[in-house]
Amino acid sequence: MTSATPYPMPPPVLDTPATWLGRDMAATPERWLVRLSDTDIGELESAVSRFLDSGKEIGDIGRDDFPLPEFGAHLTQLRETLIAGIGFQLLRGLPVADYSPETMATIFCGIGAHLGWARSQNATGHLLGHVRDIGADLNDQSVRIYQTARRQTFHTDSSDAVGLLCVHQAREGGDSLLVSSSTVYNEFNRRRPDLTPLLFEPVATDRRGEVPAGEKPWFEIPIFNWHEGRLSALYQRQYVDSAQKIPGAPPLSPEKLEALDLLDSLTNDPALNFSMRLEPGDMQFVHNHSLMHDRTAFRDWPAPKPRRHLLRLWLSIPGDRPLPEVYKQRYGSIDIGDRGGIVTPHTKLTMPVDVE
Repeated sequence: MTSATPYPMPPPVLDTPATWLGRDMAATPERWLVRLSDTDIGELESAVSRFLDSGKEIGDIGRDDFPLPEFGAHLTQLRETLIAGIGFQLLRGLPVADYSPETMATIFCGIGAHLGWARSQNATGHLLGHVRDIGADLNDQSVRIYQTARRQTFHTDSSDAVGLLCVHQAREGGDSLLVSSSTVYNEFNRRRPDLTPLLFEPVATDRRGEVPAGEKPWFEIPIFNWHEGRLSALYQRQYVDSAQKIPGAPPLSPEKLEALDLLDSLTNDPALNFSMRLEPGDMQFVHNHSLMHDRTAFRDWPAPKPRRHLLRLWLSIPGDRPLPEVYKQRYGSIDIGDRGGIVTPHTKLTMPVDVE
């Protein structure tokens, strides 16, 4: 049905630490859930007090500004878990209810500084994102899905890793879901090897109005990329679909639509993915190149109760995998440790601590 793709292809079956089944992860939380000890929390609180007393701007926080003599060793291991292990971890137990927005954000950004460097998450230049429903209409081409209460669908973000800190839960829903990209590839190739090459060919993805200088309103990067012995994924079906409404964007063939529909079916297979409910104080870190993530739709609390709110970091990770040249369309640079994020001609980097 399909001709051979000129793009590099992996072997028929991949077997890496990040090639796991969701049902196995759900059954073994000890592999990914880490509960902060009183000592860990005390060390974080000492570091944040020292940083706030220094008078430095939170946007300038670096690893040396946030010393963690013991917990820092765990974060070094976490970085390896992201780039060479199962691809994610959940840190539980940060007492966010006791903290001011400034303290909470500084702790989160301080932890992020031990893992990598924060990247801009939108054209506005937010290094610290706020994930919440602002009542936006997704039909507006400038709106991104995280600004709504709708189901997100499995996707990747435009950075090496993404971190989330849960401040408030929704009244119902809003669960976090993860799936291994290499597991999905294996199952896809087992079922429809004739369609597999289509996932390694470029597909147009809507930039949602956040267009870097000299670029088109969409980028064209394959969903799966095989580069230097590693499979990396870059995908957001809703933005692939909305790109089809942009004049000049390459159309999707019936075969490619069939491939995308099967891909979505597999990412949504409960045997392959698994879900978790983030509690206030939970910090989840996910490697975008090896996993896809999702969030279920949610219903929020009525006023005056606090509404669902998560802080978000996009991180460029030192020591991470090389990426193919085509990623420059989205990442700007593919230099390890200095790549990813969204930068337009009008972007000015900021660190918004409190949006309430």
